Amino acid sequence: MRLWPRTLGVQLIVVTALAIVVSNAAVALWFELGSERQNEAQITERMIDRTTSVATLMATIPPKARVAAAEAMEGKFWRYRISSDKHTPDPMSAEESKLAARLRAVLPQRTAGQPVEVHFRIFLGDGDHHPPPPPMPSVEMTVPVVRGTALIVTFIRPPGPPWPAEMILAAILATVIASAAGVYLARKVARPLSKLADAADIVARGEPPPRVPEVGPDDVRRAAEAFNAMTDQVTRTLASQRHLLSAVGHDLRTPITAMRINIEFVEDSDLRDRLQRNLDELQELTEAVLSAAKGTGGESRRQIDLAALVESICADLDDLGEPVTWEGHNAAPLSCRANEIRRAVRNLVENAVSYGQGAEVSLKDVPGYYEVWVEDRGLGIPAEDRQRVFEPFVRLESSRNGETGGTGLGLTLVKAIAEGHGGRVVLEDRPGGGLRARLVLPRQLTTTVPRMTKETT
Repeated sequence: MRLWPRTLGVQLIVVTALAIVVSNAAVALWFELGSERQNEAQITERMIDRTTSVATLMATIPPKARVAAAEAMEGKFWRYRISSDKHTPDPMSAEESKLAARLRAVLPQRTAGQPVEVHFRIFLGDGDHHPPPPPMPSVEMTVPVVRGTALIVTFIRPPGPPWPAEMILAAILATVIASAAGVYLARKVARPLSKLADAADIVARGEPPPRVPEVGPDDVRRAAEAFNAMTDQVTRTLASQRHLLSAVGHDLRTPITAMRINIEFVEDSDLRDRLQRNLDELQELTEAVLSAAKGTGGESRRQIDLAALVESICADLDDLGEPVTWEGHNAAPLSCRANEIRRAVRNLVENAVSYGQGAEVSLKDVPGYYEVWVEDRGLGIPAEDRQRVFEPFVRLESSRNGETGGTGLGLTLVKAIAEGHGGRVVLEDRPGGGLRARLVLPRQLTTTVPRMTKETT
């Protein structure tokens, strides 16, 4: 199956060509078998007719001239020998006995009661040729001429005729024509389906959905029409949700600002501090909602150095006194939406600092991918919760530390950004304790979404 083509168009061409080849071979074999049976019947009738004719002729020739006459009648495929010796019959097979009975039935009545033998043998030559001819199948028939004299006839079966060139040429021509028809059908069917798959992949990466050409056979055209209608509806729905979230986030900023001003007039310091903390949490939630409302895919892709981008994030956090270390890496060119990648990496690093006592960041080279590793020394996340943490507003405070932190949208955004670039994010145990987050990004634009595993979000 490794040699079997993956694309529908090539499969259609291969299947069509194979079907023509097999059908032509089957028809040729059918006619060949029928022709072989017909030739076999003709050869058998010829052997019986010639053997009885020569035996009848030998009966009319004087005994002393029979040997010379037999030698004179020999040909390329016929050998004759006169035997006057007493002969003990050899056992015959069922097919040999059947042919002997047919031969006995057409012999003259004067030879009735005398033995008739037929044996299928391999003719190895008679010593007249140097080098000797190759072994060939033959039929040896022993028939009586007169009482006490028998004629031994050896018929050397000629090789069967080769397949006619016309049949082979017709098979090749039919295969070429069928393959050309397969190419035409593949272009009509496979090309629209390929464009549909490419458009679906673009949508899966979070980019604006393109219009799929509504061409091809009815089934393919209806699929393209349905896809276009679906993407239009999904785009309108997502835009409506983003507008709603953005409006709510912006509208929340005004009352939050007003409350911050009013808090300054609260004389009770403890109450003022509690209200300030609540407003800080509400402000953080509002900013997270606004970030989620922006979504992914709005920014254009551009070429960046991923290693430099990650290093700058780590340097900024290190300047703020955060326990972040960066393992140097050579230049890592990547076409991406840089601000989104920056946000995703920063979220992972800040989570490791907040919940894992520090972040150790590195960049790994994998065939076809870059992997940003963010490792910590915290308590980790149980395997059963590693899918749930990527859901919006889900926080596992008890799984990492006792503090309440974050809004529950950070990892949701990381997942959306990774998948929007055709990648994925993986949470796994770090050897020696702690958690390892791997942000996997393809080096080139992918045409298929990476296969998800149990660890993949």
